[in-house]
Amino acid sequence: MKLLIVDCCVSQRGANSRTRRLAEAYVTAFRASHAEAEIETVPPETLLALRPFDVEMLNERDALASVRAFDAPVFGLARQFREADRIVVAAPFWDLSFPAALRTYIEHISANGLAYHYDENGCHGDCRADRLVYLTSGGDFEREDSVGVAYWRQLTAMFGIPRFDYVFAGGLDARPDTAEEILTASCALARRLAEEK
Repeated sequence: MKLLIVDCCVSQRGANSRTRRLAEAYVTAFRASHAEAEIETVPPETLLALRPFDVEMLNERDALASVRAFDAPVFGLARQFREADRIVVAAPFWDLSFPAALRTYIEHISANGLAYHYDENGCHGDCRADRLVYLTSGGDFEREDSVGVAYWRQLTAMFGIPRFDYVFAGGLDARPDTAEEILTASCALARRLAEEK
């Protein structure tokens, strides 16, 4: 089994990032219950270095896709995402969604013909993962229509991944007196998700 960690824990808190605590809880529990698993990480530095696609880049990628040259470097992140058996995405709740670096990553993994394809019935996902877990934390409370959660739920379906779970440690700044309690409970939920076979 291969776990892919998309680590977008970009935070001024550094090592004290609350989203990083969620990610560490998940990964520690996953390692303990899946000792045989291979773990790959896309670190924040890689995400922050990605360029959004411009017209020239899109044309080049489309030309490569048209001849199914999916071994080209531009498809590296999409290949890695497609080949993972389980995926965890960790990103803080910023501006009602997540950091821009993660949106740019989504552009890079959304490769038509590799991560998904179209036919007369619409879009069909081609990724191998059996589930994707989205971990996030923020100062405000979780809302039913949280954009980050809704977006990753829809992406999970587009990529053909059958199960989506998330952990939202919210209200950490709105109620600082209960922030540690909320974060502890959220880490416990992340651990439980990681331990599932």
